[in-house]
Amino acid sequence: MTQANNSNRSRQRGTSPLPASTKLRVVILGGLGEVGKNIMAIEYGEDIIVVDCGMGFPTSEMPGVDVVLPDVTYLEERKANIRGIFLTHGHEDHVGALPYLLPRINAPIYGSRFTMSLVSDKLKEHKLLGSATMNVIETGKRYQAGAFSVEFYHIVHSIPDSCGLAIHTPVGTLIHTGDFKLDMTPIDGVQADFAAITRFGSEGVLALMSECVRAEYPGFTPTEQEVRATLDGLFSRAAGRIIIATFGSLISRVQIALDLGHKYGRKVAVLGRSMENNTDRAIELGILKVPEDTLIRVGQARDLGLDKVVVVVTGAQGEPTAVLSRIAYKDSRHINILPGDTVILSSSPIPGNEVPIVQIINALIAQGADVHYNQIERVHVSGHAARDELRLFLSMVQPRYVIPIHGENRMLVQYARMAAETGWAKESIFITHNGSVIEFDAQGKASIADDVQAGPVFMDGNVAGNINPNVLKERQTLSRDGVLSLAIRINSESGDLSGPPELSSLGFVPLQENAALLNGINETIARVVAQERYTATNGDWPLLSRRVKESLGQYIYTQTRQRPIIVPLIMEV
Repeated sequence: MTQANNSNRSRQRGTSPLPASTKLRVVILGGLGEVGKNIMAIEYGEDIIVVDCGMGFPTSEMPGVDVVLPDVTYLEERKANIRGIFLTHGHEDHVGALPYLLPRINAPIYGSRFTMSLVSDKLKEHKLLGSATMNVIETGKRYQAGAFSVEFYHIVHSIPDSCGLAIHTPVGTLIHTGDFKLDMTPIDGVQADFAAITRFGSEGVLALMSECVRAEYPGFTPTEQEVRATLDGLFSRAAGRIIIATFGSLISRVQIALDLGHKYGRKVAVLGRSMENNTDRAIELGILKVPEDTLIRVGQARDLGLDKVVVVVTGAQGEPTAVLSRIAYKDSRHINILPGDTVILSSSPIPGNEVPIVQIINALIAQGADVHYNQIERVHVSGHAARDELRLFLSMVQPRYVIPIHGENRMLVQYARMAAETGWAKESIFITHNGSVIEFDAQGKASIADDVQAGPVFMDGNVAGNINPNVLKERQTLSRDGVLSLAIRINSESGDLSGPPELSSLGFVPLQENAALLNGINETIARVVAQERYTATNGDWPLLSRRVKESLGQYIYTQTRQRPIIVPLIMEV
């Protein structure tokens, strides 16, 4: 089987001879070892194309960080060679970094109707609309970008107009899956373009770059029709209002709400900035089909009976400023929970969001809501392919090389194991990391070439890159152990303490309530100053400050097992 596969994969060669030094390079700049921040560059000679340009999202270990961006130094240094930015779909982890990239790298952007509509709104918000050429693509058509010819093909995901890419190069064809699942019964009725996918395989594919978010899950990801069936049952039983919380871009859930609202004689409103904007765009583009006299503005719902209302809102991930959170904590000017309301969290928690989601569920239940969520019934399905779907796609494409992308390390490994079980030799499967460069020579032979600069760029407020790892570490310490500041007066002639230190703490043990600890701190400071009298009399305050921090840090950790940030202020009197 492996031998036959290798024979089939041997067809991906350029039609014309290549100079021996010419190589095709795939440069991974984000999306590996993480879920988010997806971006890669593909390079041949002096031509570069960029696939996706996504942001990441801060974790609990990143206090004060608003957004995580990819490091695009590699692209900035080669900006004259960039022929285009090709977008697979409109999710933030694939397009969210564009407003930060475009001021540094001006290149034409290519994407589907809905994707480009969302990108246009994003660039307009950042006053960048018009800064780049925007190209709305047609699936099945090739777009020339230097040495590359890029063909978009339709795929099913949890956002409309999602695409994969067939990147035709002088060395061979690269297939990028984008984010996908092989849902045979999508809500809009438009399946993945299986004809194009199998055609790529028959023509020969050099390498498949496949997402692998659900590579750990066996079987196939359930279809959206299962969500429709569950929601249909809940609609049929609900006596009061129905509130559905989901992702702002999950237009298929809005479609289900509209269809079921019409079926059960309810009006449907959407609430939340992203939800409202995305719904408007989907209606304008004809993607969202609105039954007659069904969609209303949320203000109109006040004039209707509770059993005549459905509201689709943002905030299913527990975001503190989103609509669902405001509803749960009685901070919404539109909706207050009433006994008998049915609340449906039509999503699954993104890792790290579990705690705020559980808190919201508990708050809603405490107010009398009937709450439904994915852990107890099928009110959500993923937009990502499970292991057997990934295997099926791999088998249809029959690539010479396999490169799992878009996933944490455990997901990359599981995909690689699946590929090996399916018949691909281990040496043809590349598990890489951000910064990796995979090179293909003129005969299509692949190897890991080197590493380039590719790390996270943290954004705090409106400034990108102003938080280095040391600052993050300090913030983590502050949030965990607090800060202790010391005002120490030193007699300039004798080098002795001139009175007791003045201590102030934030987020640390209240010193006035712990006399033993307070006395121990004072004694430690006095001992260090006495030992460093020569240092003090010579005015070497930085050295004295360092000695105080070291000794006091050791003492406090021994007594409390905490490591507050210690800030000594030495004053000469």
